[in-house]
Amino acid sequence: MTLLTEKKVGKIVAENFRTAKVFTEFGIDFCCKGGVKLSDACSTRGLNVEEVVGKLEVIMQVADQSPYQEMSLSQLIDHIVSVHHKYVEETIPALKFYLEKIERVHGDRHAELSQIREEFFAAADALTIHMKKEEFILFPYVKAMEDAKENNFPLSKPHFGHIENPIAMMEEEHDTEGERFRRIDSLTQSYTPPADACQTYRVAFSMLQEFEQDLHTHIHLENNVLFPKAMMLYSDLNQ
Repeated sequence: MTLLTEKKVGKIVAENFRTAKVFTEFGIDFCCKGGVKLSDACSTRGLNVEEVVGKLEVIMQVADQSPYQEMSLSQLIDHIVSVHHKYVEETIPALKFYLEKIERVHGDRHAELSQIREEFFAAADALTIHMKKEEFILFPYVKAMEDAKENNFPLSKPHFGHIENPIAMMEEEHDTEGERFRRIDSLTQSYTPPADACQTYRVAFSMLQEFEQDLHTHIHLENNVLFPKAMMLYSDLNQ
């Protein structure tokens, strides 16, 4: 713990931008006052340094490498919700805050920031609704299908008709968000901050890039692993 507490806050964020979310949570300024050591920043704000370090260490851990193809449908759904849906829900507030801040401070010199903010805010709203439709409609039915198969009992028809219907809708919405992030990628020049970018500016672009990367994995798991298996299971149960 000693090594991390002696590091300057700005350096910690520069080495791992994900830590910015922790500093924002505790009200630690990593941008304008990033030149202070973590221990001093915590002392100034009356924070428990061990608690802050604990959260930073969680953020710094290596991502899970689960064998997705070997998972049951229920396990895969739980993974998608607990990892990717949770990531989206937890990252949106911080990214909205950073994008609004850099537009306010740098928007007069970088007009594209307004469009970047608009695109991301639209994505945030759409993804929030999209994930709830999955969590409350499609995913429960997929789990019910798996349960019916394992326990050999009949399953009633869903209100949405064939399972192709909600899956097609989810895939269409995936395409919409994929296209939206291609526009964001273009507007940010592949998430490359300009020469006059402050730390918050750089963090926002890095977080946007990570958000897109996570979205790619998220969509891949659904479109290419979960949905095809769910379609096969539906066909088995309705022969």
